[in-house]
Amino acid sequence: MPRYALLLEYDGGPFAGWQTQIDLPSVQDAVEAALARLEPDVPRIAAAGRTDAGVHATGQVAHCDMVRDWSPFRLSEALNYHLKPAPVAVVGAARVADDWHARFSATERRYVFRIVARRAPLVLEAGRVWQVKTQLDAASMQAGADHLLGKHDFTTFRAALCQARSPVKTLDELRVEEVQRGDGGQEIRLHVRARSFLHNQVRSFAGTLERVGSGAWSPQDVKSALEARDRARCGPVAPPQGLYLAGVGYPAPVF
Repeated sequence: MPRYALLLEYDGGPFAGWQTQIDLPSVQDAVEAALARLEPDVPRIAAAGRTDAGVHATGQVAHCDMVRDWSPFRLSEALNYHLKPAPVAVVGAARVADDWHARFSATERRYVFRIVARRAPLVLEAGRVWQVKTQLDAASMQAGADHLLGKHDFTTFRAALCQARSPVKTLDELRVEEVQRGDGGQEIRLHVRARSFLHNQVRSFAGTLERVGSGAWSPQDVKSALEARDRARCGPVAPPQGLYLAGVGYPAPVF
């Protein structure tokens, strides 16, 4: 059976997450339903990351096995036709080796978390960013973020129900970017990169660094929280709507 990699973009708002759940809409269900319109009995698909309810993606990667030898362009066009009106799009498709796996072949995942500081309610970006009321100190946030880089026990930033075998992970990048906006507000983007993540790790980082940016925490408090290895020492977990799975890396380019 030919195997294909799919590059996916989706609005996570209407979904209970990537993974299939009983009686709840999922992104996986939407993609598999579109595949079933092309071929019956398509095997279950696998994704690089199981995003939570409300989390978006601009660079999710999944793979599927087909019976027919589709051209990647025709496969993506057909899937996009059958995905409507779900807010999911196939923005790229590629034929891959039979043993290639969207999750297990990945060498890194990249996330972006968006925070917008503005007094007025957001209309066009509602549900797609985390809105806060007061401006944030990006330099202080970066100083706090620097304490999290490298290999650490991230128990403090790990959800209680996380199923990972170990809380030890290596964080390759946590960069704070301040973006100028034309509406008088301020946007902070956190760029986060690692081979793999713990459950709620990025949202825990975002909530903690927001506390630093607001002045409620010092950058040194982030270091102390990390070293405590205690979930109770984490800042508030940021809401899901600001989080985007922005890309997945592989040993060789796929798309």
